[in-house]
Formats: sequence, structure tokens, C-alpha cells
Amino acid sequence: MDSKATTVQPQVDRTRLGRRSVAVALVLLFTLNFVVFGSFHGSEQSTTLPPHFDKILSRCRALNVTPAPPPSFHLRTQSDRFQKGTRAVLVKNATIWTGRVDGLEVLKGDIFMNGGIIVAVGVIEKSVLSAHEHDTIDAEGAWVTPGIVDMHSHLAVGPSPELRGAADSNSHKGLVLPFLRSLDSLNTHDDGFALAVAGGVTTSLILPGSANAMGGQAFVMKLRPTEERSSMSLLLEPPYGINGSDVDYTIPPRWRHMKHACGENPARVYQGTRMDTVWSLRKAYDEARTMKKAQDEYCAKALSGRWAGLGSFPSELALEALVDILRGKFKVHTHCYEAVDIDAFSRLSAEMQFPVASYHHAHESYLVPQVLKNSYGGAPGSAIFSTFSRYKRESYRHSEFAAKILADNGLKVVMKSDHSAIVSRYLVHEARIAHYYGLSSSLALASVTSTPSQIMGLGHRIGFVKQGYDADIILWDSHPLSLGATPSQVYIDGVPQFKKPYVSPKPVSSQRAPKTPDFSKEVRDTITHEGLPPLEPTTRTSGPVVFLNVSQLWVREGTGDIRMTEVAANVLFKDGELVWSGSDDELPFVEGATTVDLQGGSISPALVSAGSALGLQEIAMEPSTADGLVFDPLAMDIPRILGERTLIRAVDGLQFGTRDALLAYRGGVATAVTAPAGEGVFRGLSTFISLGSRNSLEKGALLQQIAAVHVAVSLQFESSVSTQIATLRRLLLESSNDEQEFGFQQTSKGSIPLVITVDNADVMASLLQLKREVEAHHNKTMKMTFIGGAEAHLLASEIASMGVGVILAPPRSYPYNWEQRRILAGPPLTAQSSAAWLASHGVTVGLGPESIFGQPIMSTWAVRNLRFDMAWVALESGGSVSKEDALAMASSNIEKLLGVHSGPNSEFVATQGGDLFSMESKVVAMMSGKRRVVDIF
Repeated sequence: MDSKATTVQPQVDRTRLGRRSVAVALVLLFTLNFVVFGSFHGSEQSTTLPPHFDKILSRCRALNVTPAPPPSFHLRTQSDRFQKGTRAVLVKNATIWTGRVDGLEVLKGDIFMNGGIIVAVGVIEKSVLSAHEHDTIDAEGAWVTPGIVDMHSHLAVGPSPELRGAADSNSHKGLVLPFLRSLDSLNTHDDGFALAVAGGVTTSLILPGSANAMGGQAFVMKLRPTEERSSMSLLLEPPYGINGSDVDYTIPPRWRHMKHACGENPARVYQGTRMDTVWSLRKAYDEARTMKKAQDEYCAKALSGRWAGLGSFPSELALEALVDILRGKFKVHTHCYEAVDIDAFSRLSAEMQFPVASYHHAHESYLVPQVLKNSYGGAPGSAIFSTFSRYKRESYRHSEFAAKILADNGLKVVMKSDHSAIVSRYLVHEARIAHYYGLSSSLALASVTSTPSQIMGLGHRIGFVKQGYDADIILWDSHPLSLGATPSQVYIDGVPQFKKPYVSPKPVSSQRAPKTPDFSKEVRDTITHEGLPPLEPTTRTSGPVVFLNVSQLWVREGTGDIRMTEVAANVLFKDGELVWSGSDDELPFVEGATTVDLQGGSISPALVSAGSALGLQEIAMEPSTADGLVFDPLAMDIPRILGERTLIRAVDGLQFGTRDALLAYRGGVATAVTAPAGEGVFRGLSTFISLGSRNSLEKGALLQQIAAVHVAVSLQFESSVSTQIATLRRLLLESSNDEQEFGFQQTSKGSIPLVITVDNADVMASLLQLKREVEAHHNKTMKMTFIGGAEAHLLASEIASMGVGVILAPPRSYPYNWEQRRILAGPPLTAQSSAAWLASHGVTVGLGPESIFGQPIMSTWAVRNLRFDMAWVALESGGSVSKEDALAMASSNIEKLLGVHSGPNSEFVATQGGDLFSMESKVVAMMSGKRRVVDIF
């Protein structure tokens, strides 16, 4: 019956009407099915819908939706990470670096935080403040920045102190492991959490290690401890479904992260080549591409209503992540050093059509900017180090100017830690050094805040001080790019992280970004020579050299004490020796003199290196470029022809003119005390050398062939500590005049020092008792020096009373292992650092270079930064360590503790634009009375 008949017939059969209504409903349903799911397709037509068809359709519609924050994200009034009970906070009278406008925006004003988010910035209306009870912090003009973001960290997966039972950063179960997740290894008991926060780090991307071509999925975490105490509760925007809950396909997904590696690491671990590594990736991605095609075909049928025989959604758990990479749902982070690797991975990404978010380490990315610009999907960022380099071949062409060169090419620069290779706590120092070598202050700060947050896909909530963003901010005691700048408070999700922070007052000059030197020529040379510019002096002369406009002249007394003389406008050197200083009107005429304008700079005693393998290697991990490791009689059989009691002499294995030695020389370090490298108890006899010499036969190259006996005592060695000390006892108490025992005979009688690499306070206590025993036996005072010294502060008074000195290497301790776990962290966690504490107790303190896991062979790159390390000690001491004290720690104290003496005023360094402590100065000359030359750069 048609509709017209229905309208004209007032009485109807209700049974027939009910049947008719059902029929109409069926027709409508069939019509709707036709409209929604497409037209008829012959035998494929189906009107039977599978269970949960709506979920299948939702999943298919979302298949290629890229991650994005919810549209109303910045309208939120409370963070998803809000901790109940957190009070609102008003930070007033701050100097705010917001991260906006390419890092150029600086505001004078207030910040109001509530609910774990930044509610307002700048001038804040009273109505906003009156609506919430809040605490008020007067910043008194101090700098405030977003929290530091570390885009490459192994915090928590390689926790500190390092123990075998918690080493979870690398799997060795296969070359390509996209299904592994760093989340499953996040150890919340890592001592590094609190230390990282002490450096202002609030967010870290936790990557698996680089042993594999694809090490697994990475996760972003906040470093604030949570009440839940779980790994999961640390995560920032974890992917939906990560905890087993259903995924809501109606909202955009969140970004995921994948770690790749190319080059030396996977090739070495899996005994392959670069070709093998790239093939393994191509094969894996091709399998994922096949899976993606099957999924696309499945969804095409589902979305067009062809349900017959469709079956289940094609998937394989092992390939799930790779397929999502091809769908643009991942940020791909790739450990690649060299141009060859970057080029190869760029080809892979273009072939498989997925973009690369960033290259990590990327030591040679500055040499191939066009390759980056031509990358599929746009130019990746480069996550790099400032000066950490030459530890393996891939890093040989690293340049301190890489950040500037990349930025000048319009490419994104990120400074990273690779924690704990570069300790996460000092990530802002990486940005600081990059700024020193030419990266603009705005981009340097952005490199550890806004740039990594944007690359990670989290620029909508972290990396900026901006309304609606997470309440992750840092109050600094000085401008964050000034040397030694330290947080006075850190807020994560609006929660203050320090109950009672210790703040060291900083000079007025530290309240602005340093005006860094001009390195234009060095940048050009770096590009011209593809990362290996000449490092030798441009001028070497024995003739007279007059330094003009000198603001400070520091001299070294015969006792080793250092003092600053009255300001002298001009200083004259001849044959490398200081011969005169005085005002302009007193300047004598010297025929043929070379003049150097220091522009208000200074002249001071040159620095001395200790605790590294400087002069014994070119590339630490390339055996063919190094002297190698000495035999250890307690761990191996010694060749009979050598004799088990023979002490190896470093002087026999010296290499002059290595790049690290020349860079250290250009950084103001004139000399080095170098001991043979080893991984056991016995190291050998150190030597004292000039870093500016071309070979060992040059005049003044070898300042002292034998300096001291070097050993190490550690819980990490194969033999027990008690065995190690028992061996030393026998050698010191029973030593004879036998030529084979030269060294221990000398140390037991006090002729030369016994230098012991040691970190643990209990081991130090045993060594102090051994010293008493040896002195009582021989009735002689024994010279003993500890090097390392992570826990030396626990025995400061005892060490001082025994006349033992300590060379802190690294100068800022870190609990890499169990022996180093009881460090003195320094501000803001403790009032004093180790150096200041030891000095205040009468211990003679020296400073060694920053090292990687405490290994001398992995620290030669850092000697160039000794000038900044000593300045840092003085700045964070609260005035207890003067500049003279700090300069002695990096020069004359080293000589005292290691049994060498270059003589008063024999080695000098000249800086232009400021003193040796300043990040505004540049080393322009080195003067050597021993070598009778002045080297001008």
C-alpha cells in the first residue's frame, strides 16, 4: 500500500500497519547501508555486518591521522599531571626568557602557576590572583626560563650508580628490535633524577642505547617524583593504549618515538659493516611496507562496505611500530655521526617515505647541510655535543663550531647530554659552550628548551613560558648562559623541587649573557678543511713580544702561590720569558717587537693537565692511534721478558701534536702530567710534557721524564681491594734497590709521589693507614696523592692531616658507580662543592678534566675546558675559593701533587677581551720560558 492510500483511509488494519512499518524500516536500513558503505559489487555485496564493525570503521578512518594535541588543549584549567595539594604560585619581578619569537622575547614581569599549568605571564590582573590562594616568590629580577629539555638521555635505563643488575639500556638480542620499549626499563631509583633536576632538567626523552640498528621505542618523562612512584606515572603524553586501555580513534593520537643507530656501534656489536646495518633496516621497513599495504587494502574494503570474507585487521605486534612510522605517527631519532651515515639514512627515509625528526650525535651534520635540507619530509634537527669528541673515529671531525654553522644554514640545533656520557645535570653547560663558540644566545637557550620540545612534538606544552603551558620553569641565580649558573628553584608541573636550595651569590657581570669572542676565521677554516683545520700557532717567535692593553697580570711565586700584580698596561716577553711590565709612558722601545693588543685581557700562569691520557693517543677507541693499555700483574699473565715488577714509562709512548693536545694548548693548558693508561691496579710512571711541542726531541718538550708512580685501587677490578692493598704494601715495605723495582723504591722513601686513582672513602681510609705503616717502617715521609676523589670530602680532615692531596677528576663529581655514590653535589643541593669543601679543610686540591665514566682515555677532549672548570669552582664556592686559589688548583697545585715543577713564571697564557676565567675572553698567545718561544694564534 502506497503512502497516498494511507492518508485517505481513516481506518487501517493495525497488524498490516505493523508489518508495513517493519518493511519500511528494513528498506531504510538497506538504503542507509548502501549510502554509507557503497554500491553493489556483485558477489561481494553483503548486508551482514561483523561484530564491532563500528570500531573497525573508526580504526580505519584514523589509520593515517597524524598526532596532534586536542583542539582545546590550551583552554585546560588543570594539567593531566597535576599533583593534588599543589598550591598556586606567583613568581613576581622576574626577567623572563619565554622561548617565543625564536627565543628573542624577554619580559619583565610575573608568572602565575596553578593546577600544574602557567595561567598568566607578564602583567597579571588582580582578579586572576584573588581567585586562588597562592604562595608568592619575589624573583628580584632573576632570570626565569622554561625547564631544560634533554632530547637524548639514558637516565633510568642506565641508572646511577651503575650496577650489573640494572644495566638495561641495550639489548643484544638482534640488530632490529622496534618492539622493545625503554618504558619497560625505567628505573625510578636512579640517583641521576635529583642531580638532573639540580641542573634545571625537567623533561627527558629516554632512548634505548645504540648497540642496535633499531634499539626500540623511546619515551618522554618528567623528572618529578610522583606519589604513585611508578615508571608509568613519570611519562609525558604516553601513547594512547600503552597501559592496555582501549584506544579512542575519534581523537588524534600522541607522538611516539623510535631510536635508530647507524655507523660504528651496530656494526661493531653485530660484527657487520655499514652496508649490513642499512640492509637490515631496509628489509625490516620493506616488511612493514607490505603490512601497511595489507592494512590499507583491508580498510578500503571496510570503508566501502565490502565485508564478505574480510576477516581480521592485518597486524603483527613485532611490526606494529614500523608500520606506524610509515604512517607518520612516530618521531624518528637516529644516532648518526658521519656524513656517510647521514646520507645513507636520508636515502632510506626517502625510499621508505618517512621523515626523520633528528640526527643524534651528528658530529658531521654541519659538513652536509644540503643533505639535511633535502631530506624527505623536511630538514631534521641535529642533536649534538659542544666539545665532546675524538673518542672514536666517527667523532674525529667534530667541531666546536658545528652549532653555529648549522644555525647559519637555517637548521635546527639541539644540545644534548647522552646521559651519562655528558651528565644530564650539566646540559645547560653544553648550550653555554655552544654559545661561547658562536651560537647566538637566543638559539643556545632554545637548543635546550623550545627546539627539542618542538622536535619531539611537545611544543604545545613544554619548552616555553607561555599561558596554558606546563608549569615547568627555572629560577636561576644568574643568566643561564653565564658560567656556573645554577637553579635557585625548579618547578615541575608547578611543584617546587627543592625544599631548601643553596644559592651562591654571583657577580653582576653574570646577570647577562656573555659577549662571546669572534671566531669567524676559525669557522671559515673549519669548513674549508672539512672539520680538521690547522691548530698550530700562526706565529712562533723567540723575539720580543709586547702585549698592549693588559688589565691584569698574574704571576706565580717560587712557592707555587699565585698573585695578581698591580694593573699593568703593557707587558714585554723575550725568549718566552716575562721581562718587563709597566704603563704606556714607560714602555721601552724594542726593535723588531711583535705587538698583540689584548683589549683589556690578561696574562696569567698557564694551566697544567692531569688525569687524562693526553699525549698518548689520538682517538681513544682506535687502538692503532694510541699507546694502548698496560699489563696488570693482578689480572693477567705478564710476558716473562717484561717481568711482572716492571713499571711502564709513559715517556716511551708519547705522541705530540695530537688534536686534543693542540686544542688544550689553544685553551691555555701549556703542560700535562700523563701516566700510562690502564684498566687495572698498575699504571706506571708518569711524565711531564709540553703540549705545544712538535716532538719529544724539541727543546723543552720533555720537562721531566719520570714524575710519579701511578696505581689504582678499586672495587671494580678482578682482584679484591684487600688483595690490591696487600700487593702495594709488599712493594712499598719490601722494595729493594733492584732496577726492576724502580718507582716503588722511590715512593717508599718519599722521593717521588705515589699517585692513586681512588674514589671510595673506605678505600681511601685504608690507603691512609698504609701510608702510616710505610712511613713508620722507613722513617720517611711518603708523598701520596689521590686522583678521582669522588668521596674524598668524607675524609677531608684526615686527608689533610696526613699531608695527602686530591686531584678531583672530574672536577664536578657524579655517582657513576658504587664507589662514587656519596658525592658532595654542590649548589643547589649542598652548600659547597667537593673542591671548596676540601680546600676549606686544608687539603691541597687539583682539578682534572671532565671524564666519561672516570676513564682517563675518555677525557683528553675535555682538557681544553680546564679554564672553565676552575672558574666554575670559584663561582659556586660563595667566595671561599678566590681566583688565585682556583688558578692554583689548575696549575701549581697539580705540579705539587704530582712531583713536577716547571719553575716560577715559566709558562704563561694571554687572553684577549677578559681574563682566563671569563667566557668573554679568547686565548691568543702562549709563552714558554722553557721552550724560549711565544706562540701567537
